[in-house]
Amino acid sequence: MPGEIRQTRTIGDATASPTTGSEPVRTTRHDPHPTSGASRRPSPAEGHRASRPASATGSPRPQRPRVSVVVPALNEADNLRVVLPELRREYPQIHEVIVVDGGSVDDTVAAAREALPGVRVLSQTRRGKGNALAVGFAAVTGDVVVMFDADGSADPAEIDRFVAALVGGADVAKGSRFRAGGGSDDITPLRRAGNAFLNGTMNRGFGTDHTDLCYGYNAFWADLLPLLDLPRPELPPRPDGAMHWGDGFEIETVLACRFAAAGLDIREVPSVERPRIHGETNLRTFADGFRVLRTLAAERRRARGSVALRPRIRPTRSRSAAAS
Repeated sequence: MPGEIRQTRTIGDATASPTTGSEPVRTTRHDPHPTSGASRRPSPAEGHRASRPASATGSPRPQRPRVSVVVPALNEADNLRVVLPELRREYPQIHEVIVVDGGSVDDTVAAAREALPGVRVLSQTRRGKGNALAVGFAAVTGDVVVMFDADGSADPAEIDRFVAALVGGADVAKGSRFRAGGGSDDITPLRRAGNAFLNGTMNRGFGTDHTDLCYGYNAFWADLLPLLDLPRPELPPRPDGAMHWGDGFEIETVLACRFAAAGLDIREVPSVERPRIHGETNLRTFADGFRVLRTLAAERRRARGSVALRPRIRPTRSRSAAAS
């Protein structure tokens, strides 16, 4: 269905099949040794959660959340001159835009301030995209965090779709180029195949049903930030010059794994990836693919080693909903 939004909830020891239209939400086991006929209706508590989303502390979440957009940027001056005005134009009710500069040698900082008066511009405390996001996350004052690339590949008109998924009961709204209504003007056949392989590895390891692990356009409730346990922005660089775990491009996989291991409601939102406006991509197909694979293995070990998270990474139950 065009505009399909799929919800995956990692809560127990089974996985549900999707439902569409107005049918009751049903769950179906997807254990390695599935049993037939194992299905149930959602409990009253789950139905309540879907209509009135609650924070990680149990308090109600707002129906009209303040949206904070975090934009990591490194030498993106030309792109920001286009992206930031479009962001304000397409989503005028935005609460704040936080641009985190990674030590750019062009005029990224000046361009951001000129393109969007009132933008908050911060500087990374270490190197790597993960550190840039962590710095931005720590400065968020809104209710919802949107991760947004500076290169023009993300469409700000889709933010409404992400926020609607959250207000509708999800903890995390994860963009997918491979759901009905999504797409990409940028991905190559090789990267598409690699993404499919990594999706399968993620889904087997964490009991999820993701279709697009390697996509950075995501949104989530800000009250979930503490459970991510990212390296603190004020932490000094490592003496050996290596990056702290989570500081690099593995960050998006780290977030996906930790959201899943924490048993959160994750809803995939169809998204169309646009081509970069100016400059060259920093993606390296094979190197980044192996990095994601290593990250999945490391995060699986981390979750298995946590007393709090261990029960949640067995084969899981998911709920799916379709909306247009």
